[in-house]
Amino acid sequence: MAENRSVERRTILKAAGASLATLGLAATTGCGGDSGSGDGTVTIRYSWWGADDRAERINRTIALFEKKYPKIKVKTDFQPYTDFWKKFNTQASGGNPPDVFQNAIGFLRKYDAKNVLLDLDEQVKAGNLSMDGFRADLEKFGVVDGKLLGVPVGSNSMALVIDKHVWTKAGVKPEQGWTWDDFDAAMKRIRDRAGRAGDSGMYGVMYLYDLYLRQNGKAFFTEKGLGFTEADLEDWWTKAKKGVEEGLYADPKKVAQVKPKSAVSAELAGSEFTWDNFTVRYTAEGKSEYGLAPIPTTDGEKTGQYLGSLMLSASKRTEHPEEVAQFIDFMVHDPEVAKIMGYDRGVPATRAQYDAYQPADEVDKGIAAYEESLVKAGVLETITPHPNGADICEAAFLRIAEELALGKRSVDDATKQFFTESKTALAG
Repeated sequence: MAENRSVERRTILKAAGASLATLGLAATTGCGGDSGSGDGTVTIRYSWWGADDRAERINRTIALFEKKYPKIKVKTDFQPYTDFWKKFNTQASGGNPPDVFQNAIGFLRKYDAKNVLLDLDEQVKAGNLSMDGFRADLEKFGVVDGKLLGVPVGSNSMALVIDKHVWTKAGVKPEQGWTWDDFDAAMKRIRDRAGRAGDSGMYGVMYLYDLYLRQNGKAFFTEKGLGFTEADLEDWWTKAKKGVEEGLYADPKKVAQVKPKSAVSAELAGSEFTWDNFTVRYTAEGKSEYGLAPIPTTDGEKTGQYLGSLMLSASKRTEHPEEVAQFIDFMVHDPEVAKIMGYDRGVPATRAQYDAYQPADEVDKGIAAYEESLVKAGVLETITPHPNGADICEAAFLRIAEELALGKRSVDDATKQFFTESKTALAG
């Protein structure tokens, strides 16, 4: 998914240490993949965002791929999330994007409109890429306007990460189908009984707000623009502000001070809304025990949830569409890839990879169990492909929400500013 809160937490924590040199990664140069050598070997370029841990895993999977396909060599490049998209935008504008790259739903329409993305359907028809065997209809996730623009590598969904000891002390047990009134009551019990803010705050959690809107028959994005009004956003941000004033949500200034550490692991809050596969972060940086709780509902049934996913997309300018398709196919179906990647990019998207990786640690087991519970509960819906300009709207939402949280803007001013910037972004 797009990543601000949707940015992968481990990427934020380790991005400063990412080094191409230490990992022996080749810098990406030239336009598209190499034309090939005299012996028929071709080279494709593969780029992604992430940090050292992800790069090390991906390099191991590439070694397996090159062993199976000795005539295909893979040049690699990775960056922290924000730097990745800056570089990618420059490459795409210059006509030399990587042959294959990590992607997210917020960028599909944008780069399709810029004529950057390859429709992979032809490679499916040619037998170079299989779209069979995906879990929970994930094969549909990268389809936009009838074109296959991305192939999922993993899935995740929004969840409430809780400090189990804090919630137990407060005597609160969240269950599937609980309501926002139940959630508010839980925040008060945690504040009063555990002496801690119940949650890290909801100002800038765009994907949570999307679920809330979906519960009420709307959505953050439609296919063409925003799916809510200024009044809707004012209500959401007013509630968030009131929660801070009442001590239900953590002090935003203190939350900012402990970054990049989370408010939950820093013991400023008892919970935080984020993507389920980010649970790894809290366990790594905190001292407590953390778990996943369901999303509160408006009516006791509808959560508005969907499975999000990172994807692999291909450049329309690639000189090697067949080899790129074979690479994507290998990365999403090969069982050994799953054993190497684990849940680094979410729960494996295909059944073959899901079955191949059996998590041994409690964190990964919890992530798998959480997503299985969503399927069993029947709450998963289909996400609307984001419109062109959605990434700019998302960045604006995060920035303006933080300014509001830190007292630099009023609710009214923040709302007007967001809609002004979004109108410009979505008009392009």
